[in-house]
Amino acid sequence: MLTWLVAATAVPVFSQVKPSAKAPAKTAQSQPAATKGGAKLVEKVTRKGDEIVIPYDKYVLPNGLTVIVHEDHSDPIVHVDVTYHVGSAREEIGKSGFAHFFEHMMFQGSDNVGDDQHFKIVSESGGTLNGSTNRDRTNYYETVPSNQLEKMVWLEADRMGFLLDAVDQRKFENQRSTVKNERGQNYDNRPYGLVGEFSSKNLYPYGHPYSWMTIGYLEDLNRSDVNDLKNFFLRWYGPNNATLTVGGDVKANEVVQLALKYFGSIPRGPEVSAMKLPAVVLEKNRYVSMVDNYARSPQLRITYPTVPQYHPDETALDCLAEILGQGRNSILYQNLVKPQKAQAANVFHSGSELAGDFSISVTPFPGKSLAEMEQLVNEAIADFEKRGVSNEDIEKFKSSNEASFINRLASVSGKVSQLAAYQTYSGNPNRLSIELASLRNLTKADVVRVFNQYIKNKNRLVVSVVTQGTEDLKAAADNYVINTSEYKPSDNGYKGLKYVKAKDNFNRKQMPGNGPNPVVKVPAFWKKSLANGMQVIGSENNEIPTVTLQVILKGGKLLEQRDVAQAGLSNMFASMMNEDTKNYSSEQFNLELEKLGSSISVNSTNESIVFSVQSLKKNLDKTLALLEERMMNPRFTAEDFARAKKQLGERIINSKRQATSVANEVYAKVNYGPNHVLGLPTSGTTESIQHINLNDVQYYYDNFISSEDARVVVVGDIKESEVLPKLSFLNSLPKKSFSLPTTPPAPAVEKTKIYLVDIPRSAQTEFRVGNVTNLKYDATGDYYKANLANYNLGSAFTSRLNLNLREDKGWTYGARSGFAGDRYTGTFTFSSGIRADATDSALSEAIREIKEYTEGGIKPDELAFMRSSIGQSEARSYETGAQKAAFISRMLQYDLPADYVSKQNEILKTITDKEINRVAKKYLDVNKMNIVLVGDKNKILPGLKRLGYEIVELDADGNMKK
Repeated sequence: MLTWLVAATAVPVFSQVKPSAKAPAKTAQSQPAATKGGAKLVEKVTRKGDEIVIPYDKYVLPNGLTVIVHEDHSDPIVHVDVTYHVGSAREEIGKSGFAHFFEHMMFQGSDNVGDDQHFKIVSESGGTLNGSTNRDRTNYYETVPSNQLEKMVWLEADRMGFLLDAVDQRKFENQRSTVKNERGQNYDNRPYGLVGEFSSKNLYPYGHPYSWMTIGYLEDLNRSDVNDLKNFFLRWYGPNNATLTVGGDVKANEVVQLALKYFGSIPRGPEVSAMKLPAVVLEKNRYVSMVDNYARSPQLRITYPTVPQYHPDETALDCLAEILGQGRNSILYQNLVKPQKAQAANVFHSGSELAGDFSISVTPFPGKSLAEMEQLVNEAIADFEKRGVSNEDIEKFKSSNEASFINRLASVSGKVSQLAAYQTYSGNPNRLSIELASLRNLTKADVVRVFNQYIKNKNRLVVSVVTQGTEDLKAAADNYVINTSEYKPSDNGYKGLKYVKAKDNFNRKQMPGNGPNPVVKVPAFWKKSLANGMQVIGSENNEIPTVTLQVILKGGKLLEQRDVAQAGLSNMFASMMNEDTKNYSSEQFNLELEKLGSSISVNSTNESIVFSVQSLKKNLDKTLALLEERMMNPRFTAEDFARAKKQLGERIINSKRQATSVANEVYAKVNYGPNHVLGLPTSGTTESIQHINLNDVQYYYDNFISSEDARVVVVGDIKESEVLPKLSFLNSLPKKSFSLPTTPPAPAVEKTKIYLVDIPRSAQTEFRVGNVTNLKYDATGDYYKANLANYNLGSAFTSRLNLNLREDKGWTYGARSGFAGDRYTGTFTFSSGIRADATDSALSEAIREIKEYTEGGIKPDELAFMRSSIGQSEARSYETGAQKAAFISRMLQYDLPADYVSKQNEILKTITDKEINRVAKKYLDVNKMNIVLVGDKNKILPGLKRLGYEIVELDADGNMKK
């Protein structure tokens, strides 16, 4: 499924947080009033003074549906969310995974919406959509241009009130297969993918609704039938167990009238009472172990039971987790990672509706025992008790979380999601003020208290994840067996359920039309040059008080063509630029950032070294001073280099056990060849990183960090006149002249072959099919047109490839294709994770679909769909700071004219089927493509041999097998 986050605010909803010991003033006026049709206004929340709040109107319909509306008229978009208060916690032993399964079924059509039409309608409207399920709720959401609001409300109401007659055995079997593929792709086929499931099963009592994963067990899905699923829907999916939240360029009274029209006649469902379960109590330290077939290194997971979300102790536990195991200043990093006793060590506190857990995860280097790791964790906990909590701990936690609150509400989708979650879990959409008060009022004593109450000397679950043949490395002998004897199934109210359809005085089969097309404007921007020639482009966006900034310097991976034996040097250099500086250790540097609620990171791309900055506006000066320190005064130490190199080496080795990583890297090598920089992994290989030393990193800085061809992108709550003086420090960046090396041409594909990489026991086969097109980025030429041509083939959810392989055959969780290009090269790629036993069939179908598209051409309805979908989607393109930054950065990178979007829109409106077909035929030749398949050879090779392609076996590094 597809996702997109969108929306904004004409008048800023947020202002800077001013520290206060007092809880914020109440903003809600509880003055219930009836509207036409019987909807009651429960409360209206507005912003008062400088408080941070999401304004909204809250209504309740006679059938129990809660409706929340947030008005935001800054962008012509709307986000619609329907959240049902049902997740895997409402399931029972033997019937796990139903809530998630139903998430899939809700996209399969209803009485008045045809099969697979939900995605098509939303996409054709220029929108995106998705659904998600967790332990406690399921939600469905769309982001569309604001003229499509009524259509979205109609769609959501139809699947709430008119779904079951459209649920049949064929759809059931298809989506059951899709869910199995999703489980295989996201859990069964990944290193450490099943550790969460194993931990939950051993932490919670047998039958506890958190003792299984949301996706459920395959055996439960296998034994369920369509009637089980229908009963689950009837029990939990009534309007009185749901919240409709709408935000964006809308009016509250309009939304309420639409809700009454389309949802109002849906009968109230069975009553749903809140779940209350006793806290988990461990009678002793529980030691359990599992073997992971895909992991290379063992792993230790320690879990303490804590409190549910919104509990008064939640904030203090979150702070404790940060002090113990988040970031370079944490105790676990200092005690385990920095001295290279472990590859990684982290601590997280997670609260759900019924319970919470405090989890410690340690991944040692190969050969280290988990008993040793547990001892190191115990010592770290003891060190915390001696050290205590500092003022800086509290300051940085408050600052970073203040910034997090603001940043995650930068879009309408973010604000709508927050309102929906608060309403679903607490009945109070205005909990933001309560959470901010909890954050502001946090003290050192609170953190010490929760440590003593929930962690110190408390019993815990200790999971040893070991690899085959290393069972002796576990922390201790297993001492716990799950007790199933005391489980008593509860009555969840499934008896006597009846499907009662709504009765209306209008024709629901008539899909609502569109409102007036919204007016979309590209972001206003300005351009300047610094004294040293660096180009600066910026766009003001004052919806939230933040600034996003990027400094992009010439360099990156393409420089490695100078010596491909040192592949990975640019990545290593960027990693070292995140370490010590001349005036700060990396720990001190990160502490200063955390106290500001800011971030600075350095990354390498194909052609650039990128310095990325995120800051609250009020802290921008101090953040830019740290950026200057990072850029101008790096200190490359032997200690940091040795640690970074060792960790990188382990990551590279571990990646060879992950089919997705192997497929991507082997596909690049097959496409470009072993001596082409683009054919080698960004991180390098185990061999190439051995050729990189500390002097190479210093040489890179001394010779390639230059203002030549550099550019700066600034987006946020700041004017051109304000920011330019603050960037004056960049004028001291030296201007060193150099050119990126010319890369050799990719080898021509003479004929289509299969390149097979064996990963035994893989449940799925990773597909990469395509070639190097040399179709470089061009905003209005063949590159742009090729992406238009691909839209119906493999880009849209309703594309031919995805509908065939996922929706029709049920062989995959998703299938896609696309063109990618930059100033140097371009590729076409079809990619998917396919059920292993369908590998040969899926390959035949994928090749057939591409061939039929190029030979038969685009259909008239596909051309109309593409025009409508892409044309209207522009309304979603410029809402957030990140979207604006990407837009103006692209203009600078490719020297695009200010009206290039208008030119693209004109091409979109006028392009003919003949032109689409010309481009597709030119760049999609199924007889000259590389097919890379990564999976279990024993399962898939016999079927592949029948297809008639030459098969070349490669190892996980892309080398010919001997």
